[in-house]
Amino acid sequence: MTLKSSPKGKKFDNRLSVAASIGSSNTTKRIGLFGGSFNPAHSGHLDLTNDAIKRLQLDVVWWLVSPLNPLKSRDEMADLDQRLARAKQVASNRSIVVTTIEQELGTNYSCETVESLQGMFPKASFVWLMGADNLATIDHWKDWTKLVESIPIAVFDRAPYSMAACQSKMAIRYKDQRRKRNYSALANDQAPSWAYVFMPRNPQSATALRESGSWLTE
Repeated sequence: MTLKSSPKGKKFDNRLSVAASIGSSNTTKRIGLFGGSFNPAHSGHLDLTNDAIKRLQLDVVWWLVSPLNPLKSRDEMADLDQRLARAKQVASNRSIVVTTIEQELGTNYSCETVESLQGMFPKASFVWLMGADNLATIDHWKDWTKLVESIPIAVFDRAPYSMAACQSKMAIRYKDQRRKRNYSALANDQAPSWAYVFMPRNPQSATALRESGSWLTE
């Protein structure tokens, strides 16, 4: 089936979709935030998310499909509508909410997004999810220490970045804040707190999918 963009001018009520995933219960929800360009989304993203839900005992994971990535070229970025549609196709787990809420919030950086969401949903327990490739280069992110010190972080193993990730500036600077067991308690930790989670590796690559162009016609 050919992947189609959403109709021009159509607006997605992102706040309603994420709020609905929390519900009206007074029980604190444990929510994973998985940010990225999802250019395109693939089975590796889904495997990481499913592992996070199981290992961290999360109630839901929000895929934050970003309008742009400040560290990547705009030329290689597919349209947001295309990336959103693809992400919704891949996210087969009912515990995943795919959203472009960053566009609505006007946030360009992860630290800004986290601050905004924590302000909107003060009763939620958020955990930031990312792959080992991002840990290896997180010191290039804007205000990366602010992000680390504002939300617990779960880093998931990904080849071939394991060594670079564990030798990254974040891993060294916050080595005493690393949780090495009982990952299900991470959502309750006060930041800074992070964990490096090993999981079965998925060879799927967004770069390979972009180069082949096959994802646009799947």
